[in-house]
Amino acid sequence: MHESPILHLQSRMDAGELTAVGLVETYLARIEAIDRSGPRLNAVLELNPDALAIAAALDEERRQQGPRGPLHGIPILLKGNIDTADRMQTTAGSLALAGSIPPQDAFIVQRLRQAGALVLGKANLSEWANFRSSRSTSGWSSQGGQTRNPYVLDRSGCGSSTGSGVAVAANLCVAAVGTETDGSITCPAAINGIVGLKPTLGLVSRSGVIPIAHSQDTAGPMARSVTDAALLLAALAGQDPRDPATTAIGSHPTGAIPSTLHRSPPVDYIQFLHSDGLRDARIGVARQYFGKYPQVDAVIESSLAVMRGLGAEVIDLDAPLPDDEIGEHELEVLLYEFKAGLDAYLAGLGPEAPVKSMADVIAFNVAHADQTMPFFGQERMLQAQAKGALTEEAYLAARATCQRLAGVEGIDRALAAQRLEAIVAPTTGPAWLIDPVNGDHYGGSCTTPAAVAGYPHITVPAGFVFGLPVGISFFAGAWSEPVLLRLAYAFEQATQARRKPSFLPTVSLSWPGAMR
Repeated sequence: MHESPILHLQSRMDAGELTAVGLVETYLARIEAIDRSGPRLNAVLELNPDALAIAAALDEERRQQGPRGPLHGIPILLKGNIDTADRMQTTAGSLALAGSIPPQDAFIVQRLRQAGALVLGKANLSEWANFRSSRSTSGWSSQGGQTRNPYVLDRSGCGSSTGSGVAVAANLCVAAVGTETDGSITCPAAINGIVGLKPTLGLVSRSGVIPIAHSQDTAGPMARSVTDAALLLAALAGQDPRDPATTAIGSHPTGAIPSTLHRSPPVDYIQFLHSDGLRDARIGVARQYFGKYPQVDAVIESSLAVMRGLGAEVIDLDAPLPDDEIGEHELEVLLYEFKAGLDAYLAGLGPEAPVKSMADVIAFNVAHADQTMPFFGQERMLQAQAKGALTEEAYLAARATCQRLAGVEGIDRALAAQRLEAIVAPTTGPAWLIDPVNGDHYGGSCTTPAAVAGYPHITVPAGFVFGLPVGISFFAGAWSEPVLLRLAYAFEQATQARRKPSFLPTVSLSWPGAMR
């Protein structure tokens, strides 16, 4: 059962060889053995105390009525900033929200439950989705402590969906849901050797997810294969009356079924997965993201050669994408939207909420600094708290600049000018050492243009550097999930680059070949 894909698990359950209860018991035992003890990955923030009872009910439903679909009885972990109205907390990893039970499930959780998925628990994360401090340590939260990379334990799992990425890589669940504002699904997916998909803004509802920025936030699937990511995306996607961005789904039938009915059939993303999906594709290479690590570049060059061998036309972009130019404008947008969004979210928790505004969170952190700020502060929160309303010209101008640079003058221009289906690049560098003193040491990233434009981005395992996973990214225009899934699947099937983690205590500098 180790690393079994979703459809294989379903076939075994249909044949009576496996039950949801048995699956949950296996994962609970594995979490105890390698997350809570052994290598102590610390990826799981909290387990669902009702998981076994829910599994038993799903098994009985399967016997009486048959499965609801491919996720029936499949244990899924949720990032700890996704609302569940059950006996689990939703805290974004912060002690300031300890004990917080939202009034209702996030819409995506409703979708998962209706699809028959089993919410096994909450995954640890970079506290407040890594937007509390300018020198934070990815994968650390005051509620959950430090999450560790399962390939090399003294290395970072990136963030902010650290626990989701680590848990999937280490087979602590079948798949997981992460969230991204800029890189928070794709970076931990790449660094943990799994598939991560950040959808088009509006394909997956944002309601019931503790926010950073409404113009960039989205949840998305994290899985060990493109197929599993496609199955999970189908369950997550859908129109939500609580999230106006999802109304655009109705104009894009390949994105999701335009219905508010939770039991409406999802789009069959599996139909887009073909092993010859790269044949005759025109792929643009964003060379601006090369040059930081020669070993990473070598892995990606080998990946490009594979694509050419599969019939793709792979050409360099004729101009770099706007990226560094976006930086200060993106930060301004995030600061404004973080304050407005978090204040609205906390107000919606009702009178029993432990904190009711960002100002309350800041005050809590000061009062409990020995627990909440032992390594880094809350500079980003202080910057955000100083911002005004979303009607201010500074915000409106920054947002307009971001959309122009990332979309119209960025990805849109590149795709149209060279008639490309997608753009590829190394997702990020290899995992860095966990360093609470100095914070994160990012090795470059290609995530910003797609994140700021609100466009989809998928990363797939491409190889290894000194035993550390390297991912390759595919991104394109809005609502292009079917195209990206097709390309990523064809690449995955040809390379089979993913390997199980080995829980090494530190990097082996004599690792065979240093690259693979």
